[in-house]
Amino acid sequence: MDKARETPSNMPADPSANKAAEASASSGIAKLTKRAAITQIIAAVVANITIISSGMGIGFPSIAMMELTNSTTSVVLTESEASWFASITSIMCPFGGLLSGYLLDKVGRKRTLYCINIISVISWAIMSFASRTDASVLFVELIVARVIIGIAIGLSSTPASVYAAEVAHPRLRGRLTLLTAGCTGIGMLLVYSLGYMFKEDWRYVCTICGVFTGVSLITVIPLPESPSWLVGKRRPQDAERYLKVIRAIKEDNHPEIKAEIKSLEENVARFRSSETKKSSKLVQLKKPEVYKPLSIMCIFFLFQQFSGIFVIIVYAASFSVEAGVAIDPFLSAVLVGLTRVVTTILMSFISDKFGRRPPALFSGFGMACCMFGLAACAVFPVADTQYNWIPTALLVAFIFTATLGFLTLPFSMNAEVYPTKIRGFASGLTIFFGYTMSFIILKSYPTMVSAIGNENVFLFFGLVALLGIVFVYFFLPETKGRTLQDIEDYFRGGKEANASEVDKQASKA
Repeated sequence: MDKARETPSNMPADPSANKAAEASASSGIAKLTKRAAITQIIAAVVANITIISSGMGIGFPSIAMMELTNSTTSVVLTESEASWFASITSIMCPFGGLLSGYLLDKVGRKRTLYCINIISVISWAIMSFASRTDASVLFVELIVARVIIGIAIGLSSTPASVYAAEVAHPRLRGRLTLLTAGCTGIGMLLVYSLGYMFKEDWRYVCTICGVFTGVSLITVIPLPESPSWLVGKRRPQDAERYLKVIRAIKEDNHPEIKAEIKSLEENVARFRSSETKKSSKLVQLKKPEVYKPLSIMCIFFLFQQFSGIFVIIVYAASFSVEAGVAIDPFLSAVLVGLTRVVTTILMSFISDKFGRRPPALFSGFGMACCMFGLAACAVFPVADTQYNWIPTALLVAFIFTATLGFLTLPFSMNAEVYPTKIRGFASGLTIFFGYTMSFIILKSYPTMVSAIGNENVFLFFGLVALLGIVFVYFFLPETKGRTLQDIEDYFRGGKEANASEVDKQASKA
């Protein structure tokens, strides 16, 4: 695997603004007009509305656990049952990730979004009408609902970002692929806020979430299918029709549309030409343009999970207590969600300005500093001093720096780095690995706290973040301003360039 420092020398330089049109033409991408940009942004936003429900599903245990174990108006769960309620979703997410890869390739991007919304509505409906009088029935209903929403969460990690990457012009792709992370954050913020407002009625929160998901299902209907997927399915006429919509071009036989369709067809043909007649997915994984990015993304997800990001997201309220945060734990969860949403919006601009690698390096450094700070607060408690605000500040700063890189980039880059023909399967496999790591750390976290104490757990998370910096510096490629074909060619080993010349052009960009 090539070192990331060498990556810019092997990939074409980011085109300057005054040569955008020429770069688009040479790469087979239609010129980006204002109308086309608006169309692509709307399409990506609508596709990602589906992801808000999954964000709600991720954050829901944080706001329901107290009521489920201490309710005075309904039957309650035992501590063991409640822990299964919180963790069962993490077990199912990896399988949702694998299913996502299959559905993306088999039925397309749009129909996969339909599936996510439909099964999410079913899950929220089951919890909305869960038993109030029989604890055993309540437990079964909640487990079934959480299994279903777990599959939906795994499913939702890839389709919207893949869709955004395929419909967006290279100049917009960096921002639009981050929408998945942003909408996940919005979903968590909404459910944290609803939990803060309705602390004693989680069923009503489920009803609101279910209604919202039903609305998002309806919004998917007018979306055009991805032209890349249609070309891969040998449907060039449909691909051309939808590409004209996405590129905001009305004329028939437009040369830019024809050129882009031809480029997509050549890309698919090139991939097929290297396959045997009965080539399996495992055979395709042996190709450098597949196994190289797959290895990089899986390791990136490993560092993401074991640096404690998802622990804070899922255990937001209880983590706040353990970290010594002085404010209401539900309000702390809202603060965590708000910080993530605001930072994701900021990240969409930072990613286009500075690329992927610099924010990732800063993210790892900031996360490590925050975790080391929380460890110090655990060793030297500040709860009853004038410095009791420090844990809150460190928790917010951790979410801020994590969202700038380690939290958002693995998901957004997962939609960029794979060849069109195998993008669904490979991205689904990556999500399977990522959520498997998530299950391991989420299930291990309470045991780790009991076994080695908060301060050592925080130190562990900080050390993982430091190791993540090393990984990013040496192995993570820069994808800013590159077409999907450029990225594929880089991993395949094509399009070599002079290092000093590319570095010079990159610095100008």
